[in-house]
Amino acid sequence: MAVLFDAEISVHYGFVMLSDGDDPPDLIESRAGQRNGLCGAAIPGGLAMVTGLHTGRVPFVVRWHDEEPPVGAEWEDVVEVPFRPASPELVLSAFEDFFDVRVPSAGSLRTRYCAVGMDAANDRDTILDDEPTIDRYLLSLWPAEPAPDAVLRQSSAVAAYWHGVCS
Repeated sequence: MAVLFDAEISVHYGFVMLSDGDDPPDLIESRAGQRNGLCGAAIPGGLAMVTGLHTGRVPFVVRWHDEEPPVGAEWEDVVEVPFRPASPELVLSAFEDFFDVRVPSAGSLRTRYCAVGMDAANDRDTILDDEPTIDRYLLSLWPAEPAPDAVLRQSSAVAAYWHGVCS
């Protein structure tokens, strides 16, 4: 396992993107035809992820695995999507924050998006710079053949809402 990114990201409007180009994917279009509404992957080369917090900082980790990792019990909401970046050079972005992320290989990948604290963060809506973070996120990637998106765990009302948007 390799940690590709581990920092707080400043979100505005409750989204984070990972893409292989300069233009991040559209949040709505990226969920077209999916079961899960937390991590959209319908647009090739891009992932569009929802956060519980509308505005403020969220801890965000991106990990690379050589094979499928176990799902940690601490995660309240967990979804998986296929992801096929054209390049190993990716950009993690959230409104005005942009971070370079390099995966060991491009091609057919599986992505697991995990969240904890989405409801509490959504209830709070906004945190200021001097306030503690509420929700946190993990994005795990590994080589895998394409498979449909899946909801592995749903505990929050926020996740239920976004999954319902896709139905």
